Amino acid sequence: MVFVLSVSDSRSLASDVSGKLIQEKLEQKGHRVSERELVQDEPDAIQREVLRAIARPDVDALIITGGTGVSSRDTTPETVEPLLDRVLTGFGELFRVLSFEEIGAAAMLSRALAGTARGTAVFVTPGSSGAVRLAMDRLILPELAHLVSQLRK
Repeated sequence: MVFVLSVSDSRSLASDVSGKLIQEKLEQKGHRVSERELVQDEPDAIQREVLRAIARPDVDALIITGGTGVSSRDTTPETVEPLLDRVLTGFGELFRVLSFEEIGAAAMLSRALAGTARGTAVFVTPGSSGAVRLAMDRLILPELAHLVSQLRK
């Protein structure tokens, strides 16, 4: 099961296009979504939800969208990274390469991140629907089942 968490100061759960897109893409590929939540871009709120998600025995993966930019309110990577047992540096590197092919030099502003925490796969993607589509289609969905199976060993 996958927990989907959106981080946004400007959206509600009802208007959260990116979180909904993640859920739809997961379900189209046969993955079950355990929960979909939205929190403000506040470190305490993000950390609380991440810890809650990775503590759940039914959650194999957590996908977080939003809060990865460079504004003072974008705190998701700094909040999530210390909670990771291992960082999968290749995810952010590949995301930026693929993003560069689509949007050019602005890709360097992305702080996409992935890792594992307490046996749970954790992905942090930018909040735009284009970035979510790229991350899901090209990186997360092709490897999610394999990554989860490795974490269960």
